[in-house]
Amino acid sequence: MTAEPPRPAPPHRVPDRPRELCAVVLAAGEGTRLRPLTELLPKPLCPVANVPLLDRALARLAAAGVTDVAVNACYRAADIVEHLADRPVRVSVEAPPALGTGGGVARLRDWIDGRDVLVCNADGYLADGVEAARSLLAGWDRHRFRLLTVHDEARGDFGAPRRTERFAGMSLMTWPQVCALPTGTSELQVPWRRAEAAGELDLVDFAGVFVDCGTPRDYLAANLHASGGTSVVGPGARVAGRLVRSVVWPGATVTADETLTDTVRATTPTGRPVTVRA
Repeated sequence: MTAEPPRPAPPHRVPDRPRELCAVVLAAGEGTRLRPLTELLPKPLCPVANVPLLDRALARLAAAGVTDVAVNACYRAADIVEHLADRPVRVSVEAPPALGTGGGVARLRDWIDGRDVLVCNADGYLADGVEAARSLLAGWDRHRFRLLTVHDEARGDFGAPRRTERFAGMSLMTWPQVCALPTGTSELQVPWRRAEAAGELDLVDFAGVFVDCGTPRDYLAANLHASGGTSVVGPGARVAGRLVRSVVWPGATVTADETLTDTVRATTPTGRPVTVRA
């Protein structure tokens, strides 16, 4: 049976009033490359220097003056809902499988309701993320897609002459662009590529550090950057052994006969240690 293509979005009214700005934080993915850590927590709740990645994203938005925020969730959605229970944040829970980056934004169309949107990946670490958000917002014409990028010789995401620019997890899109997203599963890369081909995609270079935390190696690197290079020990952890460039999650244990090097140590709800070499 052939799957039906995504349906075009229904027409939406473009408001007469000046468009305001809201934010959507994407937190629905499974984080499969970060297993087994993401079998314990959804990736947006994995801590970097003892602060969950999702909290870092929300703080970044608030400091940049964007206070009306929605978060989408799918994988381990109950954990996300519980984590945000006492915060003034709209949570959009998707039934598995997740709708993708475009589908997650499109599902929030009625909540967005005429506003432009700052879209933020919940699973990326941005050093000086507040300055990154402000740089992205500065001078935006509110007509074109705008993406935050960092220089990366090894892995660029765009064509010439921007082959060394890597997407850094934050983008801006207008209400008409939100309306054009198809209903159902889709990815934002599709309209971005169309805009790039038409010469209508803005890339804003950011000189800071970005780590997407997709792998244990990158996740460890984000922690060490945030901590200034020292090992990170979470609240309630018990460390009797030696740590070298390692992360110990809250409540985990390192025994006296252990030396952890370039390692993440966590613990299951039953107390079994989980050791991930990075």
